[in-house]
Amino acid sequence: MKEKLNIGLPEKAREAVAAVLARLLADEHVLYIKTRGFHWNITGRAFGTLHKLFEEQYDALAESIDEIAERIRQLGMPAPGSMKALLKLAALKENEAALGEWEMVAALRDDHEAVIRSLRAGIAVAAKNGDDGNNDFLVGLLEQHEKAAWFLRAHLEG
Repeated sequence: MKEKLNIGLPEKAREAVAAVLARLLADEHVLYIKTRGFHWNITGRAFGTLHKLFEEQYDALAESIDEIAERIRQLGMPAPGSMKALLKLAALKENEAALGEWEMVAALRDDHEAVIRSLRAGIAVAAKNGDDGNNDFLVGLLEQHEKAAWFLRAHLEG
């Protein structure tokens, strides 16, 4: 028997916030795969630095992915768990073509900045629906993506 969820948020509010989280989960997966692929395929003079940076970033994304899925479940909603479902929800796109080292950095910067913009909108949805826990959670993710984007931008400014 399914237990009725009583966490102080109406079902419509939980559905709205879960939808934000599901889209974020999808974008985080695309960004994770892209970052991991760039880590594997980076070449050039900045190989060592970028190889390590990409690894640090995909490790952070892996942690976020799990936390986002768990937040969706805490709202009593199913977390999308197939690549088909995630790609359907994602705003970010995969890279099909081989990129040079600085094109990789720029692509990741652009994706982190897109996630930042999406997070700002998601924070507003959580606030509007009175979901303080997920609002705080999304603000924390926003800060992580802002830092990741800054690190990538700093490599391009040299």
